[in-house]
Amino acid sequence: MSTTTPPVQPAAPSGSLDISSTPRVPFGRLVRVELRKSLDTRAGRWFAGSIVALCLAIVLITAFAAPDAAQDLGFFLTVSGSTLGYFLPILLILMVTSEWSQRTGLVTFTLEPHRARVVGAKFCAGLLLGLGLIVLAFAIGALGNVIAGGDWEVETGLLVNGFLVANLIGIVLGFAIGMLLMNSPAAIVAYFIYTLVLPIAVGILGAFQEWFADLAPWIEFNTAQASLFEGDAVPTGEELGQLLVSGFIWLVVPFAVGLWRLLRAEPK
Repeated sequence: MSTTTPPVQPAAPSGSLDISSTPRVPFGRLVRVELRKSLDTRAGRWFAGSIVALCLAIVLITAFAAPDAAQDLGFFLTVSGSTLGYFLPILLILMVTSEWSQRTGLVTFTLEPHRARVVGAKFCAGLLLGLGLIVLAFAIGALGNVIAGGDWEVETGLLVNGFLVANLIGIVLGFAIGMLLMNSPAAIVAYFIYTLVLPIAVGILGAFQEWFADLAPWIEFNTAQASLFEGDAVPTGEELGQLLVSGFIWLVVPFAVGLWRLLRAEPK
């Protein structure tokens, strides 16, 4: 009577795979990836290109239509910078919400499980992209001044505060709204309510209630930012206080809550 030897079973692994010595993805590479992702899609490229084209079109129209007495470099930088500042936050919103609206978050957070590093890379990429568009907006404003033959005078406060700082605030604002809502349509609608509906409502209420007109710059960020476009190099103490208080309400708090929510949300 013959006996058969049972097949040898493979030994169970003695321990789990040790990946503790695996190096992290370099942060610079994460920034480059996020920057490329923002312009890789057809929608991203067209939207960024449309912002530049719109700035150019409005500046050219202004160069031929505005009275000669009003045309100088500061005037054209205000036109170009205001156009850019209106649409730049939407570009940042799309950079943040794309991970959730297009459901790419599972891939992103699998390849880089440290979600805070991804958020930091997105913010740096958005800042670099925004600064690049700010430089282009400056060049477009200068081109409009050349075509109109205007003066090259520009107040330091208008250049630094009204053109640069205001657009940097827009970058942070768009990023904060994107993190807070994590949905492209909802975030864009919320942004338009903030930039269009809220200032009109505050203006109407302030026109009928004098006490609210004095209070508005302290609680409404759009109203407080009006001081950035007055040409003063350094805001007064009261204007700076209004910017800090209203900015804390409408910028710092949404950014902190949005960051907390994004770091804990479950990708689907």
